[in-house]
Amino acid sequence: MSVERKVAIITGASQGIGEALVNGYRDRNYRVVATSRSIKASSDTDVLAVAGDITDPKTADRLVTEALERFGRIDTLVNNAGVFVAKPFTDYTDEDYVNVLAINLNGFFHITRRAAKEMLKRGSGHVVQITTSLVDHANSLVPAALASLTKGGLNAATRALAIEYASKGIRVNAVSPGVIKTPMHGPETHQFLANLHPVGRMGEIRDIVDAVLYLEGAGFVTGEILHVDGGQSAGH
Repeated sequence: MSVERKVAIITGASQGIGEALVNGYRDRNYRVVATSRSIKASSDTDVLAVAGDITDPKTADRLVTEALERFGRIDTLVNNAGVFVAKPFTDYTDEDYVNVLAINLNGFFHITRRAAKEMLKRGSGHVVQITTSLVDHANSLVPAALASLTKGGLNAATRALAIEYASKGIRVNAVSPGVIKTPMHGPETHQFLANLHPVGRMGEIRDIVDAVLYLEGAGFVTGEILHVDGGQSAGH
């Protein structure tokens, strides 16, 4: 087992942004521990796929344990797993509330707490959350209070942890996207979603990967909420 190359844990890694993040970190010669409920084993010996529910503390335990057993270290955690449910506030069900908080907040808490303990032992590390620009720019066309409640919490935790760990060698940042062109958005919605951005288009998956990798290499940046949103957070 070599411990020289850096290792990233990426959640929500089976498709879309998460899958692209795995490839992006591999392009930088990181070893990667990739997780989601439905993830399949990888033919790449430097990618360890761990299937599991990120809301379950046991999944977080497995991710950290298997990362250390396989690769010997944890340098980066990308909290990409998340769920977005857009509804008028009074239409949310109790089940919506439990599910969104479980994935967006509980999942973040379980894996970040465990990964941070290992980073503290090394005196270095980087944690990145994927949030949403709607936290800073609410839009009546996309009512999404549960996204603001949970992703806004992640933005606040990002700043708090960045300060808590600033003298301990661990950086904590977030990427705050606009609407990104992923399979979850049908082609019939693309024009409407493009018009939500001042630049007049949706974001591409690569835009988010580039932002995360920028933060990965930006050693003097911590506590940053990096908006990658086509100008949404600036106004309309």
